Amino acid sequence: MNLTFDEGVELVRTLKTNLSDIRKADVVICPPFLFLVPVAGILKDTRIGLGAQNMHFEEKGAYTGEISAGMLLSTGTQYVILGHSERRKYFGETSEIVHKKVKRALSAKLTPIMCVGETLEQREKGQTESIVTSQITEGLSEIPAVDVKKMIIAYEPIWAIGTGRTATPEQAVEVHRLIRSIIADKYGREVSEQIQIQYGGSVKPDNAESLLGQPEIDGALVGGASLKAESFEAIVRAGELFS
Repeated sequence: MNLTFDEGVELVRTLKTNLSDIRKADVVICPPFLFLVPVAGILKDTRIGLGAQNMHFEEKGAYTGEISAGMLLSTGTQYVILGHSERRKYFGETSEIVHKKVKRALSAKLTPIMCVGETLEQREKGQTESIVTSQITEGLSEIPAVDVKKMIIAYEPIWAIGTGRTATPEQAVEVHRLIRSIIADKYGREVSEQIQIQYGGSVKPDNAESLLGQPEIDGALVGGASLKAESFEAIVRAGELFS
């Protein structure tokens, strides 16, 4: 929930120009709902994808203030972030709700970016594995392998979001390996190797290379550093090095 309409549009215009030479890394911009239509116009005929920050799990109905998958599709949106830690923390979204949203997104041909991660208290109690396993298992319940392969999972340790603290590459890799093993156990090795697993948690230009250079980390879900063209561009270029 940052930037005015004009500021947001100008940011995307700048990114469109600055990232025009990117050829290997996949870039997706996920602005607030209000900006989706103009941003879709700016990004038309570019390699940059368009995503939303959330959506409702029902197809339509009396859900004032909510946005449906069909509405997102009608703007040209291709991706949607689901179960972000802030949605779970501030709006009480459970893994059951996230699961419903993932199913709806997939049925609408949107690519879900499903977020998972533990709090600082949970990590300190040694509960990281059980929490992440539960979120993955519940979020992907009854979803077939053919759909899981199309998804993106983002590991975002809640203790590293907006705090300035970042998981070390070793800490991030450990959980990424866990997530891939959960997928492999449920869907087989082929699916676990095809699904993209991103890291999100205070990703910045000065740590992007050390994180994205890890073979287990397929990309970054960027927060505050995406609000300035220069810092987001630097992270994208770090991703280009390892794509």
